Amino acid sequence: MTTFHLQVVTPDGCIFDGQAERVICRTIAGDVCILARHCDYCTALGMGEAHLVDAEGNRRRAACMGGVLSVMDGEARLVATTWEWAEQIDQERAEASKRRAEEILRQKNLDRHEYEMAQARLKRALVRTSIR
Repeated sequence: MTTFHLQVVTPDGCIFDGQAERVICRTIAGDVCILARHCDYCTALGMGEAHLVDAEGNRRRAACMGGVLSVMDGEARLVATTWEWAEQIDQERAEASKRRAEEILRQKNLDRHEYEMAQARLKRALVRTSIR
């Protein structure tokens, strides 16, 4: 299959830099699949599971949360706020984070900011716990 150059970076550094057959990730408008010869494209990323198939056909899954995806002149750059490969996710920690967020959301006296922050924590935890 035809490949394209893909670079995945986070504030912590470069996660992937090489040839890929495809990358699938969640955008703010839904899931998108980037293949070789994709038209120029730019979008904000949402929270969800990402899939990457490298040039050798190796398939990897990751939790991707926020950022920007751009395709320009046949090269794709994914700048993620958070990108965690499935095998690096601490499931026990993710479950504990989910429980804490749920406990906070059960409280009756939350102000709007506290509620929104707990909702965001819960969404991040749910993404992490869904990737195994």
